[in-house]
Amino acid sequence: MHHEGQLMAKAKVAVMLSGTGTTMMSLLYASRLPDCPYEIVLVASNKADAGGLKVAAAEGIATFAHSHKGLSREAHEAIMHAELVKAGADYIALCGYMRILSPSFVEKWAGRMLNTHPSLLPKYKGLDTHQRALDAGDSHGGCTVHLVTPELDDGPILGQIPVAILPGDTAETLSQRVLYAEYQLYSRMLAAYVGRELDADWIVARVGELALALPETDARSSHGSPGWRVGGEKSGKFFAYVSVNHHGEDAVALLVKTSGQDEMAALIDAEPDIYYRPAYYGAAGWIALRLDRPGVDWDHVADWLAKSWRAVAPKRLSKMMAIADEF
Repeated sequence: MHHEGQLMAKAKVAVMLSGTGTTMMSLLYASRLPDCPYEIVLVASNKADAGGLKVAAAEGIATFAHSHKGLSREAHEAIMHAELVKAGADYIALCGYMRILSPSFVEKWAGRMLNTHPSLLPKYKGLDTHQRALDAGDSHGGCTVHLVTPELDDGPILGQIPVAILPGDTAETLSQRVLYAEYQLYSRMLAAYVGRELDADWIVARVGELALALPETDARSSHGSPGWRVGGEKSGKFFAYVSVNHHGEDAVALLVKTSGQDEMAALIDAEPDIYYRPAYYGAAGWIALRLDRPGVDWDHVADWLAKSWRAVAPKRLSKMMAIADEF
């Protein structure tokens, strides 16, 4: 999907930790391999003496520490959040961050915060996972990488590795093997999760969901590009296309209608990383919005689709929408 030799935009990941940072190291060293779709831009901690900070600094990664002592949870999280945003993080990877995060912080990073847990979830949420697996007589312990939701250890599961329990295992010996599994699993799941957002099929499906949520729309391809129309079979007009590396352009982009060349020029001028003038449709006032980059704001994409839909929809439909918008 991306040409050889082209530098792919990498997803920017911030790590939050409280301890030695061995899990962070497994993510960091994986990120140094040539085909890794993410890079670590910040290692942040609630403990100034966390071992992981020294390693990150030596490896040239920005670090930040701020103690939570004497601060309310909200105040401490606000300080951390500001740093994460400043570092340009698209995602957060929790690597042994020993603070419970408030629902409002989790909400801000919904779908963008990952965690690893040393059990085969939904078993053994919380602490002492290895002892609990041993006490239950399980054949396997293991680890799980999941998205973070306000419920502790409860978000959608991205992947798991079971780890066989040996005769004579203690919580200590089992935890060591689970850690090795975790180092394999976390970097791979993080890469797969951030990588999907750069995948053309995933992008087209996501745009399709948003486009077809608008009234009286249907999907139809045009000159080999996926497209979406409004207004019915006979007289339907296109309001959006996705260009997948078309006309030699190295991008997966949404094409939507602007009011004309002035608006297009102003947008491209303001944000040249996001917008460009597409080769074929540019002359007709269509603009291209790059979607094969990390951290796409899909609400913004939905707004553009609605705006483009209104520009080409038959009057009776856009009137209906205008009335609906007033309520």
